[in-house]
Amino acid sequence: MDDYVTRVYALIAAEPVADRGPAGLSATMRRLCTAVGRAVDAHGVGMTVMAPDGVRGMSAASDPATERLEDLQLTLGEGPCIDAFERRVPVLVPNLADEMARWPVYAPEVHAGGIRAVFAFPLQTGGARLGVLDVFRGEPGSLSNEALALCLTFADAAVASLLDGEEHRHPTAADDGLGDSLGVNTVLFQAQGMVMVQLKVPLAEAMARIRARAYAENRPLTEIAADVVARRLSFDQDRQ
Repeated sequence: MDDYVTRVYALIAAEPVADRGPAGLSATMRRLCTAVGRAVDAHGVGMTVMAPDGVRGMSAASDPATERLEDLQLTLGEGPCIDAFERRVPVLVPNLADEMARWPVYAPEVHAGGIRAVFAFPLQTGGARLGVLDVFRGEPGSLSNEALALCLTFADAAVASLLDGEEHRHPTAADDGLGDSLGVNTVLFQAQGMVMVQLKVPLAEAMARIRARAYAENRPLTEIAADVVARRLSFDQDRQ
């Protein structure tokens, strides 16, 4: 396993720093995703940092298309990422066509977009859950033993990077690290509370309404939340 660790860190270090998006921990996340994709011949790789209750903090991906796949799972509240996080074990799906009933909205949409296999690896240490690393492939088939070992090692490296990013983040630094990620998208929580008051519904239903709006408008969950908080969007009209 030490050989895999050495190889994984060398692959991450060899990745050039992306010229898009913010610097800091999120840039490290993107580099790690890109390195995973090259190492295991993936169509794309995404990583999402999440709070203990499953609400997303921040995400990164090897490319914009995969970033949308990551966002779709969190918007719909279903998919291998959600299951891996909740069950605390890898969710390995070598043929997405076999899982249409398991994820009735997510699976058909992703399959239609050309994804044929998905492998989700929880990011966790001890009892703490930090998020999920997702590997997408354009052809059906299981990961080889070597590819599986590499993905598990990359997941461990992601955990180490996230924890190291929190430990060394300066208290006055911009909140692009784990502190904001696990401190969990304050805007999303605020929007959830506002929708709960607007519709006089439980907190869980408020989140479901926000997710439904994001899906219907094909927009990221965080954009809808930001519009709610800025009072550009109100759910009052949805009240029966």
